[in-house]
Amino acid sequence: MASFQTSEVIEVISQSISTAGSVTDRVNRKRPVPDGVWVKCPGCLATIYRKEAERLQNVCPKCDYHFYVSAAERIRQVLDEGTFQEWDEQLRPTDPLNFADKKRYADRLIDEQQRTGLSDASLTGCGMIRARRVAIGVTDSAFIMGSMGSVVGERLTRLAERATVQNLPLLIISGSGGGARMHEGILSLMQMAKVSAALSRYHSKGGLFISVLTNPTMGGVAASFASLGDLVFAEPKALIGFAGPRTIKATIKIELPNGFQTSEFLLEHGYIDRIVERSRLKSEIARAIDYCGK
Repeated sequence: MASFQTSEVIEVISQSISTAGSVTDRVNRKRPVPDGVWVKCPGCLATIYRKEAERLQNVCPKCDYHFYVSAAERIRQVLDEGTFQEWDEQLRPTDPLNFADKKRYADRLIDEQQRTGLSDASLTGCGMIRARRVAIGVTDSAFIMGSMGSVVGERLTRLAERATVQNLPLLIISGSGGGARMHEGILSLMQMAKVSAALSRYHSKGGLFISVLTNPTMGGVAASFASLGDLVFAEPKALIGFAGPRTIKATIKIELPNGFQTSEFLLEHGYIDRIVERSRLKSEIARAIDYCGK
């Protein structure tokens, strides 16, 4: 029979207790939840399962709050799968004024392009909606708040011009909270008039322009092409206007009406034609195209 020293026995027992303790700790310890599984709704503040929201096209299942979605995702939601053909992707923004605030504009552009995967704040092209060919443009608030610089304006202008030549229904989905892009000065501001002029020529040829306003649609975008649609749809509870509510309140120094500058307020006052939930948008656009004979 093997003999053990007392010190050896004590060491073996101690190791066994230590091992058992660590196993127990692992069993009792709660597994951490991976980042991104749950998301808090800005509308009702409920914690919801991200995949459930994504299944509903990034809409809260509890309060119907419409989350931000990227321009690429908007294209996937609205167009028939695999039909999108991008136009004018080769256009790239420059820094004509050598503008700098906290960061040089040239550096900011590079950072935004790397972060978002976009070359600028708009995506344009053509595709099919329920087998109906349309020209489509989308602005994305992730890229410098979707502000309208020279490239955004040029892409939208060319979009309207191609829709005119090809006799296509025109759809622009606006998600721009930045208005004209101050980094480009007057070159940015003139895009409001340029795009509006192209839309006027399109209208004179009998084209159908459907404008879809999402949260947010503000500034020069709201004051120009976004409000010029033959039909103007908006997502629920979207912020739509020129200056923001806080700026207006501070300027005129009176209390603003409840729901001021929301889709619901604007529908009530005749600024938009219809509020359309994201899940119904594709069908509503197709129905409008058919109804208008386009």
